[in-house]
Amino acid sequence: MPRKTWRAALAAYASPSTLVLLLLGFAAGMPYMLVFSTLSVWLREAGVARETIGYASLIGLAYAFKWVWSPLLDQWRLPLLGGMGRRRSWLLLSQVLVVLGLIGMGFCDPQKHLSWLIALAVLVAFASATQDIAVDAYRLEIADDQRQAALAASYMAGYRVAALLATAGALFFAEWFGSTGFSYLHEAWTGTYVLFGVLMLPAVFTTLVMREPPVPLRTQLSAARYGLTHQLASVFVLIILLVSVPASFTQMFNTDWASVVFGDATMLDLLLEDRAFLRLILYVLLTWACLSSLGRRGLAPVLTPVNDFIMRYRWQALLLLGLIATYRMSDTVMGVMANVFYIDMGFTKDQIASVSKIFGLIMTLVGAGAGGLLIVRFGILPILFIGGAASAATNILFLMLADMGPNLEMLVVTISLDNFSSGLATSAFVAYLSSLTNLKFSATQYALLSSIMLLLPRLIGGYSGVMVEKFGYHDFFLITALLGVPTLILIALHWRQEAGRGKPVPVESPAAETH
Repeated sequence: MPRKTWRAALAAYASPSTLVLLLLGFAAGMPYMLVFSTLSVWLREAGVARETIGYASLIGLAYAFKWVWSPLLDQWRLPLLGGMGRRRSWLLLSQVLVVLGLIGMGFCDPQKHLSWLIALAVLVAFASATQDIAVDAYRLEIADDQRQAALAASYMAGYRVAALLATAGALFFAEWFGSTGFSYLHEAWTGTYVLFGVLMLPAVFTTLVMREPPVPLRTQLSAARYGLTHQLASVFVLIILLVSVPASFTQMFNTDWASVVFGDATMLDLLLEDRAFLRLILYVLLTWACLSSLGRRGLAPVLTPVNDFIMRYRWQALLLLGLIATYRMSDTVMGVMANVFYIDMGFTKDQIASVSKIFGLIMTLVGAGAGGLLIVRFGILPILFIGGAASAATNILFLMLADMGPNLEMLVVTISLDNFSSGLATSAFVAYLSSLTNLKFSATQYALLSSIMLLLPRLIGGYSGVMVEKFGYHDFFLITALLGVPTLILIALHWRQEAGRGKPVPVESPAAETH
């Protein structure tokens, strides 16, 4: 890709689309924090048991599995609202549900109506996750690949500001309205959640006045191959599979197979006495029944976008998926233990909060803005490589901090550079994922790719505490830095393949219409 001037790079932030993404990012950041973080504080202040609060946190799974129903946003037009366009109509529906859900949550006292409060929180979570799908698809369709980083930076700025307001700001408002840790007042939380419901209205107005992405009607129609009933059935089957398949392996492991192998029991004995074996049979039958009821085309609404990606990139899809799965591994695995590390080093909560929220937020936004500017100027792959290298290298700063002890100046430097590199890497990665998607399946493919991005880092991150206990913080941070090396190798290989071609050129397929 030919390099553009700095003036042309700065012009990427001057379009009305950046303001739209700023407001949509603000709308995306608020409900996530209100149902995932702030809600737990409210419940605990109301005297709800810790176990119940822990179960309530599972509401956040709606965001992890949003790719399951994302095909609906690509392939089905809403009745009545559908005239607004497939992106704006879904955005408006999801935003209205978020507004109503937040206001409804405010009027539910967890001491009296906990079930209703949780039900409304689930509604807000699903509506918010749907809004995220629609916003990502909208962003992909309104600009070319080189402007995606600038739009992502604008979105991230709105999201981070809303997240700060919906956490620290919400606690401030609740206390200001009269509810404290010593004296719970439901009306204070009512006022807080109603206020945040009202703060969603600018995003609703933005959706009403912004333009629908100029995606050709032929592209939209070619994506809508399946009826609503088939799509809903596909989503239902996929949810069953997500539950039954892992459960089947668990019950298979718990079944007493050894007694059959050594002749102490028969298969009939297992059926009559081993509950794990009985559950295994039930899960297998449930899976078979769901798949058989829909026939061979049962999961086609979900699998078609996946097949499109594989057909366009062929063998190169393995390299791309490996790059996507490992790109955020270094900083994500390290981030799981970051706050624990600060406490163990002897930093006070006030120091951690002020440095991470002030310097961290500012540097993240600066890094994201710089990423958008540099990508327009130099292209995606160079900045993707720099972002990956910087994210891994800043873990060495944590290693140095672990050796120095509670040095406040070093903490400021470490968090500032770590958040700057994170913002830079995120904006580059969003632009990269955007360049891989097909406009026919923009909502589905982006949701799938972004889920793949978090899967491996989250799984490894679950063992971060074990790694710290076994190796200590010094070696832990060294290991997390080295986790970034495979990604850099994959980017270098990909960069070498695409040298001279500018943008990754997918393999043309008669069944795929790419952008």
